[in-house]
Amino acid sequence: MTFGFAPSSAASTSSPADLSAASANPLARMLEPAEWAAAGIPLLRNPREVVSGLHTRHHPKPATAIVAVLDADERLRASASFTRRPTPADGWLSRNVLLAQLRRVIPHDLRRRTPVRTAVLLYCREGDARWTEEDGAWMWGLRDACTLHGLRCGAYITLTRDGWQVLGEGRGGRRPNADSSPEPFAMTEAPPPLPRTGGAASEVLRRAAAR
Repeated sequence: MTFGFAPSSAASTSSPADLSAASANPLARMLEPAEWAAAGIPLLRNPREVVSGLHTRHHPKPATAIVAVLDADERLRASASFTRRPTPADGWLSRNVLLAQLRRVIPHDLRRRTPVRTAVLLYCREGDARWTEEDGAWMWGLRDACTLHGLRCGAYITLTRDGWQVLGEGRGGRRPNADSSPEPFAMTEAPPPLPRTGGAASEVLRRAAAR
């Protein structure tokens, strides 16, 4: 497991009968690309930069998932990578593992009226770029985990040997891919804060930064 630093709205309004039916039917806990696109998921301004940055940071191989939290300027705030266990495609299982990773790397934003940070998920897998039931489970799980952690649900990205693709948007590229070497680090991050000091020490730091 690698750490990198820099209930969905439907679930929250579901009746007990709905939840009981969903618990008995894993296929109900998946989203298809058309459903994902209709959900109003915010578009990434520069998806290739996000993908390249996560690829460089985590070096994913097939069966590796990377969940990342971006601020309003798409700067990376936290990320975690982990290997998916060979289990059936089920959105609840995906939700639980994503929520556990988010809780490890960043505090929740449940006290905010509206989310200010966005979680995106990159999944490196075998096969081509076409949607699979496994993708649908990850999409359902990401949406639910974001609601439970007070985040906006962002893009779901697949990474295969053919390249990367933002599902539901039709945007993608050939590099990076599941076989490519990490590229020079490209993801923008917030600069580290200056030390909070006063008097002469603060002036020395200011002059050093100016040089």
